[in-house]
Amino acid sequence: MIKLRYIQVFVMLLIGVGGILHAQDTLYEAKRFIKAQDTLQYRIMYPEMFDSTKSYPLVLFLHGAGERGNDNISQLAHGSRLFASEEHRKEFPAIVIFPQCPKSSYWANVEVDRSTNPIGLEFPINTEPTTALNMVMQLVDSMALEPFVKKEHMYVGGLSMGGMGTFEILYRKPDRFAAAFAICGAGNPEGTQRFAETTPLWIFHGAKDDVVNPQASVAMVSGILKYGGKPNFTLYAKDNHNSWDTAFAEPELLSWLFSNSKS
Repeated sequence: MIKLRYIQVFVMLLIGVGGILHAQDTLYEAKRFIKAQDTLQYRIMYPEMFDSTKSYPLVLFLHGAGERGNDNISQLAHGSRLFASEEHRKEFPAIVIFPQCPKSSYWANVEVDRSTNPIGLEFPINTEPTTALNMVMQLVDSMALEPFVKKEHMYVGGLSMGGMGTFEILYRKPDRFAAAFAICGAGNPEGTQRFAETTPLWIFHGAKDDVVNPQASVAMVSGILKYGGKPNFTLYAKDNHNSWDTAFAEPELLSWLFSNSKS
């Protein structure tokens, strides 16, 4: 009886997650970005009453490792509702892009050791970007050419592997984004020299994170401070790896993000 109840609860959770993703599916249009032999699947949400003769901010969101794949929907599991809520769409009309990283790749160029807990992470610099991130950068560059995108109001954020990708894309495109946020991410603190003074950041982590060491975010904050930046840093005392739930609930996150401009 107890086992049957567990099965029922599990099925209900799957239905609930599927329902959430289906709801987001109606707002985020499925698209593919193709360059030569490479294809990047992504979802894009336009503002309500989108008018191509007007211009809008653009937000790029990079998902975590668990949402990798080729179904072009799993990447909406975390974060999509934040931007798609009726309140936020009215207050912060923006074009929002959720690309999907293939299962075999990462956003950041990183060496991962999963034999340790938290996992071991090394981020070499002066290396080529992964194909997945290179495709994302080309997609962003192509969007920046569109007249309906505000070039001075382009933003990036992500969680876990996507937080790592956020730091990496800032390293490779230090003048592109007006602001960024990274949740339970990691990176090479020396790489922050390229964007510390050009890009305002808000960094989040859970103090109990046993997947990505919270010291990784502390190190990135230290690197940014070392090179002249002034980042926001929020460490949640009771959070484990899923600190994105608390970060997404921050009442000032979006108002802070959209208040920044490159001009």
